Amino acid sequence: EMISDGSLLLDVTGEEVGQINGLAVYDLGDFSFGRPTRITAQTFAGREGFINIEREAAMSGRTHDKGVMILSGYLGAKFGHDRPLTLSASIAFEQSYDGVDGDSASSTEIYAIASSLSGLPIRQDIAVTGSVNQMGEIQPIGGVNQKVEGMFDVCRSAAGLTGDQGVVIPHQNVKNLMLREDVVEAIREEKFHIYAVKTIDEGLEILTGKSAGEADASGAFPEGTVNYLVAKRLGELNDSMRGYFQGVFANGS
Repeated sequence: EMISDGSLLLDVTGEEVGQINGLAVYDLGDFSFGRPTRITAQTFAGREGFINIEREAAMSGRTHDKGVMILSGYLGAKFGHDRPLTLSASIAFEQSYDGVDGDSASSTEIYAIASSLSGLPIRQDIAVTGSVNQMGEIQPIGGVNQKVEGMFDVCRSAAGLTGDQGVVIPHQNVKNLMLREDVVEAIREEKFHIYAVKTIDEGLEILTGKSAGEADASGAFPEGTVNYLVAKRLGELNDSMRGYFQGVFANGS
């Protein structure tokens, strides 16, 4: 109801840059349910690296903090093999006031950062869950049924099922699916979709509609791909910071 009346900001249609729908499970003791949560990322020139706003506000648990560190390791290895990642990136779970734990949103956070860096919008009609390792491989999570059903219920009540909405889950969790009959029927009629992915690149292609891009022997990505645009922007940020500090030192500061 809060999502439907606009009290909780969440889009289940359209596309946005640096904004994605993650999935969380709320446990009330004898009852648990899943709901989408907006996650945003902002990237800009600086040397702070990855700023986990939940951690800075003392609202995140150790597992969530570990997930953000793994995220940093993955992006550093993929795009920082010949230069440091000179950037600042802030990540936040919007309108979250009870604290966050678990690493099941770590892949979601990477997608939001990649969108912010590349300038490519992400589909808002798809919610994402899945943890990630430093190699970019998607890992299984808990509560997959509640998370899928939570996104389904929000889509149905907030905007109505459009036929394009769905959820991205780790491929290992397919065997754990035991969904309500109304969700199964909607999937059977192609009114709702479940995408099972193995890697970050697979998820990027679903969410952006663009090829992720495979690096060649020199580490360069094909022009126009998601990874090319991310690497290009990181290069621009690196150059801007180098130019900034050269100017500072040249002025004797």
